[in-house]
Amino acid sequence: MLSVRALRHGSLSSTTFDLADGECLAIQGSSGSGKTLLLRAIADLDPCEGTVLLDCHSRETIHAPRWRRLVTYIPTSPGWWCEKVGPHFADWSAALPLLTALGLPEECGGWPIQRLSTGERQRLGLIRALLLRPRVLLLDEPTSGLDVPAVAAVEDLVISHFNTGASGVWVSHDVAKAR
Repeated sequence: MLSVRALRHGSLSSTTFDLADGECLAIQGSSGSGKTLLLRAIADLDPCEGTVLLDCHSRETIHAPRWRRLVTYIPTSPGWWCEKVGPHFADWSAALPLLTALGLPEECGGWPIQRLSTGERQRLGLIRALLLRPRVLLLDEPTSGLDVPAVAAVEDLVISHFNTGASGVWVSHDVAKAR
């Protein structure tokens, strides 16, 4: 269980909630309302006030890289540090079933990052995160750059991850998506 207590960061007002295993909390709001700030604060990427617990263990008692593998933030625009796709994955073969599920070809591992569309980058960022097997996914507009079939594939894959007992916070501008 993820517990967030009186979390404050920048313009973000105090936020408190509990997220049970297998549960997804949808957050909807206008641009600039603090949705991304909330996710980044939970992930311990930005300094903030308040308490975040995973299974009663405070974020401060867990080494930061370990916390970020357990509670994984997936930004709208994932970061890339190598010229090609494949080197961003510790085990490309483990990514193959997820690539197929999200409609990406196996050979995209050899593609230059510059070739990728926004939607391809989003789906590859999700795959990279899912390979960490996080307990909590912090999803920042994960389908904003996708067409209808890709949205359905992402939703199915994320739901499948939640069905393993993981949980998530899904941020969206879209009211229907938040529902």
